[in-house]
Amino acid sequence: MDYINYIRKMVGNNYVILVAAGAIVLDDNNHLLLHKRSDNGYWGLPGGFMELGESAEETARREIYEETGIILGDMELFNVYSGNGRQQILDNGHKFYDVIILFKCKDFKGDITLNHESLEIEFFSLDSLPDRLFPSQKDIFEDLLSQIHKI
Repeated sequence: MDYINYIRKMVGNNYVILVAAGAIVLDDNNHLLLHKRSDNGYWGLPGGFMELGESAEETARREIYEETGIILGDMELFNVYSGNGRQQILDNGHKFYDVIILFKCKDFKGDITLNHESLEIEFFSLDSLPDRLFPSQKDIFEDLLSQIHKI
């Protein structure tokens, strides 16, 4: 069962804490994999919410595969994002704070494939990211760009 629908049946639109995981996927040229989201038209990092019983790593691997067709290999923790800055209210009235566990991965295989969650999928140079980056990932992009020399 979809965990978010399950929890919403119990709490309605009240605030909940939701855990998400994703990955900063970089190719051999340190170009960043982004997808243009079908739900809002913003470019963002692939990832999504954890299901019951999943580890953060399993969530990241599943979500990246579902959204891009890419199969992740070795990953390392990039950062964990949480707190008041992660408060969101969706158009449907659902309120939540998210905790995002983000990995970095340069080891992947597979062919990029579109699905219903992604309008476009591309690798971008870190110095020429697209306009319309997903606003709730602003802090992540700022961290990533401040660490370019470490990548």
